[in-house]
Amino acid sequence: MNWTQIEGKWDELRGQARTKWGKLTDQDLEQVKGRRDQLVARLQQRYGEAREWAEQQADDFIASI
Repeated sequence: MNWTQIEGKWDELRGQARTKWGKLTDQDLEQVKGRRDQLVARLQQRYGEAREWAEQQADDFIASI
């Protein structure tokens, strides 16, 4: 699955994202709307990690779907 497909199915995938990243709020997930750059930014903000970590998390998420 690629990020274009993720954007289209985001409403279905929000629950999985919420389970994986418990620190993300419902508002965070609503604002992300399946966009990788937005997800990476929110992960960095909520978890206080480096961009590389957040990018890897996002990539691992779509690989697991």
